[in-house]
Amino acid sequence: MSFAVNFSPLPLRSPETTTGGNKFPKSFTRKRPMLSFAATNSTEAAQTTTPEIELEFIGPKAGGDGKYPVDRASAVSGEKLLRTIMADNKLELYGTYGKLMNCGGGGSCGTCIVEVVEGKELLNERTNTELKYLKKKPESWRLACQTIVGNKENSGKVVIQRLPQQKK
Repeated sequence: MSFAVNFSPLPLRSPETTTGGNKFPKSFTRKRPMLSFAATNSTEAAQTTTPEIELEFIGPKAGGDGKYPVDRASAVSGEKLLRTIMADNKLELYGTYGKLMNCGGGGSCGTCIVEVVEGKELLNERTNTELKYLKKKPESWRLACQTIVGNKENSGKVVIQRLPQQKK
């Protein structure tokens, strides 16, 4: 690591003063030390890989061939809410009512329901908000706005059923 001290002159102007009715500016140049730090390392830092969560989103309705459409995405573990990941990937999250009446991710409406088909252990525990809105729903149902994907240390695969209330 190296350090450098720069003694370059800086023009400084003192405030104008009044002496016996005469105004005169006092200006002078003085050398002030400026300390700048530049860190250099000859060894490169070891690159650490951040754990990632692979996500699969199953569509709510089967296509003409009887299969459900699947969309895929990935996210850094522990950094995003499930709702944000779905919005970033332009995946449908809300049913008809939810499109009109959702709270925008504040956890106050209960319209962003998803079902965790696989990978429940890679998500955070149910929050108090989820316990309130999903008390009569299956344990596998979550609110996307309250679900954190990963915990910054784990990695794996999570499978999510979108709009489980519409699945038939």
